[in-house]
Amino acid sequence: MEPTLLARVIPPTPGPAAELDRLGDEIADLSAHLDAATAHLLDLIREFDARGGWNTGFRSCAAWLSWRVGLDPGAARERVRVARALGTLPRLAQALARG
Repeated sequence: MEPTLLARVIPPTPGPAAELDRLGDEIADLSAHLDAATAHLLDLIREFDARGGWNTGFRSCAAWLSWRVGLDPGAARERVRVARALGTLPRLAQALARG
């Protein structure tokens, strides 16, 4: 298997296997926390959208989200779309919340 371009440009730094295992575990743990936080954020966005919290002069929940948290408008639309979709996919939403 040929190394990726990144691996050819930045060779791996040798280190004790235990240290690398710890780093890998920390990456996996943090990823699970980020997934759980993302699930919570999407729950909040879905509720805010459903309750019309954005309807104070904004054209959409995505427009409000873009303004309020500084997201690119396309990214804001995607977050709202995913938040709405997760409302119809409870098992997927639960899996995301578990990290």
